Amino acid sequence: MEGTSISLINQLAGFIQGGGVFMGVILVVWGIGMAIALERFRKLSRTYDVDGPSFMNEIERYVLSNDLQGAIRVCSGTAASLPKVLKNGLKRANQGTEQIQNALDATALEVVPKVELRLGYLSLIANILTLFGLLGTIQGLMNSFAALDSIDPAQKAEFLSKGIATAMNTTFLGLITAISIMVIHAFLTSKSEKIINEIDVDLKSEFKMFRLLQGDVGSGKTIIAFIAALNTINSKWQVAFM
Repeated sequence: MEGTSISLINQLAGFIQGGGVFMGVILVVWGIGMAIALERFRKLSRTYDVDGPSFMNEIERYVLSNDLQGAIRVCSGTAASLPKVLKNGLKRANQGTEQIQNALDATALEVVPKVELRLGYLSLIANILTLFGLLGTIQGLMNSFAALDSIDPAQKAEFLSKGIATAMNTTFLGLITAISIMVIHAFLTSKSEKIINEIDVDLKSEFKMFRLLQGDVGSGKTIIAFIAALNTINSKWQVAFM
């Protein structure tokens, strides 16, 4: 078992060494991409994400029981994006619809950039890895053909094989690392889109519904009804807001 591990390490070292200078560059760039991906995964999975339907049901129970402060405390107990948006809206439940909408918009403008932070870099890094792999391919082929005119004919096959190995190794590593970053980028992008759109999931529906929302003055009825009205308008339906 130990001998097998040593053999694999030697093969890996020979693979990297045979690829030339661009192998190290590709590995460094890939490491930067993985560091960004791990940081974004931690933030999107543990900090900004929340179970939207369950959370909205919990907030609705507080609002319907006229415990607006309880709903605000629940929102304050997490750093997730959805609770942060709802918290700023709930704090202005006694104000008019324009003030509530302004609070929601302002919070969204603050939250969305944090959710999408550095995701664009992953796409850029994937492209850079592919291009460095291509550069390594070109370098390997240039070295092969340049050596053909200046070396002993008996050694041409050896130099040619080394040049082709450099070209193939860098191409392979560049593509593998780029593909891994692209897959991670797609996953994290879908995660960020889920977080951004989660606030609308509970209130959007393709079915016609009649809902009665009851509560005392200042309990948060206005914000719930206003968000529902906006979603209804976006779905090309009419709303009567009184």
